[in-house]
Amino acid sequence: MDEVAAAASSSSSSSIFTNYPLLSALIAFALAQFIKLFTSWYKERRWDIKQLIGSGGMPSSHSATVTAIAAAIGFQEGVGGSLFAIALILACVVMYDATGVRLQAGRQAEVLNQIVYELPSEHPLAESRPLRELLGHTPPQVIAGGILGAVTATMGHLIILATS
Repeated sequence: MDEVAAAASSSSSSSIFTNYPLLSALIAFALAQFIKLFTSWYKERRWDIKQLIGSGGMPSSHSATVTAIAAAIGFQEGVGGSLFAIALILACVVMYDATGVRLQAGRQAEVLNQIVYELPSEHPLAESRPLRELLGHTPPQVIAGGILGAVTATMGHLIILATS
């Protein structure tokens, strides 16, 4: 009974600002989006501020986010619990989807945009808005995001250990 009361009081005194898995995920996401600004500049030699909020590109912010939360949960709760299992499966599904369905959808959008571009101007679809092409990620982008997420969660864990 005392354990239940202690757990209830500790969870009510917890703050969203001290939620290590959540903070790890948010920081990993923000870092990935910020890094995209520089990787797109390196590739295209121009600054594209849209990279701060866009999907696709190097590294995958989705992969960084789900890997950071899974790793942080593993550090905090241990890897034997159901919470870590859920986070790990979620991370795998998100990363698989990024290199599978979303990548292929982006490639299809490229082809469809090219077809619409080549339509005669009198065609009803000739003036349609282009589809977004940068939807998914290549395997190296997903791996880079996963590494960034793991490093972010590890750094957070080391900071917690150092301050405890």
